[in-house]
Amino acid sequence: MGLLEDKIVLVNGGSQGVGAGIVRAAVREGATVAFTGRRPGVGEPLAEELTAQGATAAFLRADLADPAQARGSVERVVAAHGRIDCLVNSAGLTSRGTLLDTTPELFDAHIAINLRAPFFAMQAAVADMVARKAPGTIVNIISNCAHGGYPHLAPYSAAKAGLAGLTRNAAHAHRWDRVRVNGLNIGWTGTEGEDAVQRAFHGAGDDWREEAARALPMGKLGQVDEIADFAVLLLSDRSGVVTGSVVDWDQIVLGGLG
Repeated sequence: MGLLEDKIVLVNGGSQGVGAGIVRAAVREGATVAFTGRRPGVGEPLAEELTAQGATAAFLRADLADPAQARGSVERVVAAHGRIDCLVNSAGLTSRGTLLDTTPELFDAHIAINLRAPFFAMQAAVADMVARKAPGTIVNIISNCAHGGYPHLAPYSAAKAGLAGLTRNAAHAHRWDRVRVNGLNIGWTGTEGEDAVQRAFHGAGDDWREEAARALPMGKLGQVDEIADFAVLLLSDRSGVVTGSVVDWDQIVLGGLG
C-alpha cells in the first residue's frame, strides 16, 4: 500500500511547481487528488496526464485570492467525495517589494494569496474533519523568508511569517481533534515560477539555475520531487504524532554565521 492509499487529498496551487510535484507524489502513493489553479491551460493537461496513467486526479479552477473560492475548493472536494482527509496549501505569490516601495495593493495581494487563502481553506477542511470526528492532516508550504527574508521580499516575508504562526496555532487548537498541521519553510527552489521571477525581476539568463547552484553548499537548488516526498510523508500516518512543526527545508542554517 502507498502512504496515502484511499486518502482524499486537495492541493491548492497544484498546477505547477512544488504543488504539482506534491500532486504527482500523492497520486503515486495511492491518493485520490484534486488540485487548484487559476489557468486551465496548465492544470487540465496535468489532470489528463495523471488520469491516463490510471490515477484519480481532477483540476479545479479557482482564484484563491477570493476567500469564498479558497473555502469553496475544499467544499467542492467534500461534495465530490464525501470528505477531505488531507490538505496542502502550496499556492504562492512571490512578486518583489521592499519596505519602502511596497504599495498597499501589493501588500494586500501577498496577504490574500500567501496567508488569507490558506486560512480559509484550512477553516473549511478542519470543519469537515471535526464534523465527522475523523483525523486529518494539513501541510502548509511556507518559506525560509518567514524568519525575516530578503529586503526585496518584505510583503512576502510578512505573509509567510503569518502562515508559520497560523500553522502552529491551528495545530495547537485542533490536536485533540486528531488534526495534524505542519509546515515546510522551503528555500530557493528551481520551479517554473521562480524562473519567471528571476527573469522578470533580476535579469537572469538561461543559466541562472547553474550559477545559483554553484553558490550553494549542496551544489543544487531545492528539488521539487524531494520537497514533494517530504510533504507526502507529513500528510501520511508514517509521520506519527508530529504536529505544529515548521521544518526548515533549506541549506541555510538559521543562526549560523559565515
